[in-house]
Amino acid sequence: MEIGKLTEWNPWWENKALVKELAGKPRQSYALLEKSIAIKEITIITGVRRSGKSTIMYQMIQNLLQQRIEPKQILFVNFEDKKLAQDSLDNVYASYRENMNPDKKAYVFLDEIHKKEGWESWVRKQYDLKADCKFVISGSCSHLLKKEYSTLLTGRNLTFELFPLSFKEYLGFSGIEPEEASVKKGIVLPATKAKILSSLKSYLVQGGFPEAFFKEEQFKMKLLEQYFDDIIYKDIIDRFGLNSKRVMDFALFLATNFTGTFSLRNVRNALKLSYDAAKDYISHFSEAFLFFPIDHFSYSFKEQKTLPSKVYCIDNGLRNAVSFKFSEDIGKLAENIVCIELKRRAKEVYYWKNKGEVDFIVKEKDRTLEAINVCYGEDINERETKALKEYKAEFKEKVKSLIVITKDIEKEEEGIKFIPLWKWLLIP
Repeated sequence: MEIGKLTEWNPWWENKALVKELAGKPRQSYALLEKSIAIKEITIITGVRRSGKSTIMYQMIQNLLQQRIEPKQILFVNFEDKKLAQDSLDNVYASYRENMNPDKKAYVFLDEIHKKEGWESWVRKQYDLKADCKFVISGSCSHLLKKEYSTLLTGRNLTFELFPLSFKEYLGFSGIEPEEASVKKGIVLPATKAKILSSLKSYLVQGGFPEAFFKEEQFKMKLLEQYFDDIIYKDIIDRFGLNSKRVMDFALFLATNFTGTFSLRNVRNALKLSYDAAKDYISHFSEAFLFFPIDHFSYSFKEQKTLPSKVYCIDNGLRNAVSFKFSEDIGKLAENIVCIELKRRAKEVYYWKNKGEVDFIVKEKDRTLEAINVCYGEDINERETKALKEYKAEFKEKVKSLIVITKDIEKEEEGIKFIPLWKWLLIP
């Protein structure tokens, strides 16, 4: 293999200052991920396409260079590069060792690793042979990463899921960084709060994809539409050899009906898909981190799986770019943001419905439950609190807290906490 194929991906070999152009703005939420460069275990980064996986890798490389690691000890390869399609992992690694770094420790960053069949066996072999090498690998498809490494790389890796920007990160990118203690105590200055609320309006509509944040308004939605198409075609249609119209129709159906309940039977009837095809498509969307269903909460597994699920999208901007109904859907957009944030916080999330409906049931590690309704309007509808009380009456002492996430109402009444969305998003 010609070393020139790798040179263009590793500009620091020539001038280490060039990495600064690639590293972007740091994301403090992933400080632990960046620190994982110091341990021998394989670092695996998953997440939706364009969420910033490559940028995080470049930031890790920048940190290594600042620690005086020699530039030629660092190898970065993006396997979406068609020039590398015919080159095996053995060839790539051998060429690097022969030409750039024959005997020193190597820091090897393999981006979009799932493009190389058998990658997990190759990485495990290098690890088990105790190669003087630290591997950081990434991929956009959860199935490809989790299915293989769950058996082959058990005990040899640390996995991190990367999301689009949280609201806290979004504010940081905007230069707004209120102290967490001040937010908790409710002593945010009026001018700062005004900036926070203005940013929240934008975040509700545009979402949190890092690169889109820096684009001019006229290009943001166009770019997000392209992201949506890339995920659909590259991570689903091309990968599984599926009918493009059927997949896109299903994706647009879910984007339009996000936050709502759906059953495979209803989807089958609406889109003329077979039951098995509809089930597979849902799985593919989830594996590509685009849409994710949440189940009805029940201690009966049968009931949990037979009742309809609710579906959410990984990013509001991505959904809005293909739906163009966000002015009518502000309540749904707020609910979707809450669901994404709960996923980002690694919570086990369900919904619940009886006479009333609770948007989110969070099952904590200690088995206690938290019930959350989202009511993003000027007034609180009585049905939101009534449903929470109904849930509390059924599950009693297992329920540790009842919450209504509001537009700007903050109080505690009849055992229910009312918290403004902006504040809930900023307090972990």
